[in-house]
Amino acid sequence: MRPRTIGTTTTIAVLAWLSLAGDANAETLLVGVAAPLSGPSAILGRQIEAGAGLAAEANGVDLKTVDDACTADGGAAAAREFVAAKVGAVVGFLCTEAIEAALPILKDANIPVITVGVRTESLTDRRAKTGWPIFRLGPRGDDERNAVASNVTRRWQNELFAIVDDGTIYGREIAETLRAAAEQAALKPVFVDTFRPQLDNQIGLIGRLRKAGATHVFAGGDGDDIAIMGRDAGQLDAGITFAGGEALRTPPGDVPYATGTLMIAPPEWDDVADSKVLDSFAAQKIVPEGYMLPAYAAVEIAEAATALAETSNKPLADALTARDFSTAIGPIRFDGKGDLTENLYRVFRFNGANFAPAEAK
Repeated sequence: MRPRTIGTTTTIAVLAWLSLAGDANAETLLVGVAAPLSGPSAILGRQIEAGAGLAAEANGVDLKTVDDACTADGGAAAAREFVAAKVGAVVGFLCTEAIEAALPILKDANIPVITVGVRTESLTDRRAKTGWPIFRLGPRGDDERNAVASNVTRRWQNELFAIVDDGTIYGREIAETLRAAAEQAALKPVFVDTFRPQLDNQIGLIGRLRKAGATHVFAGGDGDDIAIMGRDAGQLDAGITFAGGEALRTPPGDVPYATGTLMIAPPEWDDVADSKVLDSFAAQKIVPEGYMLPAYAAVEIAEAATALAETSNKPLADALTARDFSTAIGPIRFDGKGDLTENLYRVFRFNGANFAPAEAK
């Protein structure tokens, strides 16, 4: 008898069946979500939960969500739950106490973490010593200060500028970083001072600035104070342009910002997000606010990196390092420490109604 042969149609059918069987047996990625779902930060934790949930649905990922309570005990307990559940990666975390307690436990289980909100610099700066598998999908604590220093010195190199701060740790640090950068760039402010915050007016300060000849002023302080400075400068026809940091991104107060006021801050995520992703939020009648879109992107990255790790047969932490990921909030790339390779802060100008991207310089 002649040996039996399998026809082309039959071969395709068998291969298709094997493919389907393989897909059916493939394990779905399980991602842990650590968020404060109780206490004063619960509203922010719910944002993480919502964003991760929509991303999981869109990318075929399963989630295990745990309340880390923004405490060390909560973070450690959450980590133990993730290890027991054998999650592939963890996303979330907003509080330093929680993530610092969780990381040693997750490290021992080879589970990387993509945090969406912890800015503490030492978490990644100490990576060579701790070996903690942490990746930061958000700014470092010093990103704002460094962005202010680089952008202001570049934009105002030919201007008569002043630097003032409100005496708080935040205000002093950002002002001092700018002053040091200006000195390094051979620039000298015409006026440096500390102002008294939360006054009904800043006419005295504006008078001193005008006497010094300042036409541009960076103020390390709250948005309300900078708005009052702009109003008073306008009333005195001082001709001063004010700038501030991320603190200017607050709900409108009683005094609006002066037109032309500059803000150095990250973009609003819904302004840069993928339209299809925004449509998925709208379909669920969810406003993508706060940490929702970063949490969505973190799940996308965890899924993509897991696929890369499986094909390259390398640890997931290696797959997360030094490569581009396409996400709902744009391309993301982590450096060797786990920080973003690009500073997210940009310059925005108040146009009388809102802050819009300022022209590049």
